[in-house]
Amino acid sequence: MTTRNKALFLSVAFGIAGLLAGCDKGAKSEAPAKEAATSSGPHLGIRPYGDETVKIDTSKIQNADLKKVYDYIDKNIDQHVNNLQKWIQQPSISNTGEGIQESAEMVKGFFDQLGCQQSKVYDVGTTEWGQQGNPVVFARCDSPGAKKTVAIYWMYDTMPVTQPDLWKAPPFEGRLVEQAPYKKVLIGRGAVNSKGPEMSIWNALMSIKAVTGKLPVNIRFVAEGDEERMDMGYRQFMKEHKDLFQGVDAMYTFGGQSPNGTARGLSGSEGCVFIELITSGTAWGRGPNYSDIHGGFSRSVDSVAWRHIEMLNTLYDNETHHSKVKGFYDNIEPLLPDVDAKLHAAAAKYDLKVAAQNLGVGRFISEDPYEVLKMSSYGTSFNIDGIWGGNMFAGGSGAILPNRIVSKHNIRYVPNMTGPDIVAKIRKHLDEHGYKDVQINLVGDVPWAKTSTDTEIGRSVNLMYDQFNIGHAPVHSDQSIMGGYWPAYLFSGFAVNVPIMGGMVGLGGNAHAANEYLVIEGAGKVYGMAGAEKSVATALYNYAGLNGPVPASKGPGAGTKSM
Repeated sequence: MTTRNKALFLSVAFGIAGLLAGCDKGAKSEAPAKEAATSSGPHLGIRPYGDETVKIDTSKIQNADLKKVYDYIDKNIDQHVNNLQKWIQQPSISNTGEGIQESAEMVKGFFDQLGCQQSKVYDVGTTEWGQQGNPVVFARCDSPGAKKTVAIYWMYDTMPVTQPDLWKAPPFEGRLVEQAPYKKVLIGRGAVNSKGPEMSIWNALMSIKAVTGKLPVNIRFVAEGDEERMDMGYRQFMKEHKDLFQGVDAMYTFGGQSPNGTARGLSGSEGCVFIELITSGTAWGRGPNYSDIHGGFSRSVDSVAWRHIEMLNTLYDNETHHSKVKGFYDNIEPLLPDVDAKLHAAAAKYDLKVAAQNLGVGRFISEDPYEVLKMSSYGTSFNIDGIWGGNMFAGGSGAILPNRIVSKHNIRYVPNMTGPDIVAKIRKHLDEHGYKDVQINLVGDVPWAKTSTDTEIGRSVNLMYDQFNIGHAPVHSDQSIMGGYWPAYLFSGFAVNVPIMGGMVGLGGNAHAANEYLVIEGAGKVYGMAGAEKSVATALYNYAGLNGPVPASKGPGAGTKSM
């Protein structure tokens, strides 16, 4: 997962033992998934309905087996939460590599335990940008009699923990704490981004198999370990193995609720290009030209660090929040009138004070809810994600004149901008401003993807929201990016082209921040983890045509489009 949108959308994963080697195991028998009995499992005292005031409209649930799955989830919710705790306890930090290989095997173990006929951990090798990609885990789970095949996207990697002293509980413990208005939330790195939502998916599938012995759809799992590194390994995998997804009818993934209880879907994606800018005395020919030197020499030697700051000031205006790079905003596709109307409608119900508090910021750039939503969903950005060089020890002293300064930047872009074009314009800008020596290192690029949600999978998810009495945006037949960065483009034309929809209930927050959490016991209009699992099962039963008719399309234009 990223920014506000990522915090909104991401949450996936869960943990149980099942950790066999990553190899193609061939055919397996279609046996019911086995799960520890409640009596012998952990006793966490989880209330499946917490303090929720919202309820599932069971009159709209036509499948008798689905209601049995609901009951099973309620009876086994302690074990299901413990599954997530176990996964949280396994670090999986893609930027450092900590726990990545172990996590890939753990995810493969989940798929084995589900009874998938094929599961394999793929070593993707060196990616096109020169870095070693992290493993991708693929699984094929066919179900007797299932008429549709769904690809399910996961990410098993997380961000590092950068401020451990700010956490109210250890980030890799999975502790349950009270956090008003919720009596129980789970604190941990990956809780919402994205192990929590993903574990809800897995728990739901395990529950379905425990009750019925089979799944309502065939499934192709793809779980990557590079989402926080621009999906570089996933991109490589899809380029080489798109044949594994032949016959897939749609992609389903996670989503969630906003704090006010309304639903957030995941469909299209903005673009994101990630670069490093590197200033060095070696390339500049001034300042320290081999290594850092004593800071006392700053009286007589040029400073690489101050030059880097001056260079950055030519790129971005922090008062207007706009890039100074010539042509940066060329080619931007204007908002469609109906998309703009939806933003205005959403803004009427958007409380900026509450949103800022939930996000953990003092205020937004604008005090107009419409402008904030527009920036968040269809805006561009040129962020400084980090900067380093020289003396980086907290507190104390130690005079250093750095030889090399590096700053990291993720740049969000929208149709019809492109990552390579943006990088080329930055290169030209630096050259014209006297910074030809400044190096640009392209870390990765994730193009935008425009999708329609007026598809069978999209309408199936929205039907689930109606069945769960959750407010949501209507399906849209126009192709839209919908805001938020995730690698949607790989399944919207780059390697595979199928309808995409992510959606479930439940809530989490603080992605990429301290005290990342997932709501375990819901309250008010927000469902807890049991409700999240039930929503996954319901969406898949809807899509399989096993829970009554899915609403018909409301217009032309369904489909996907990527850069």
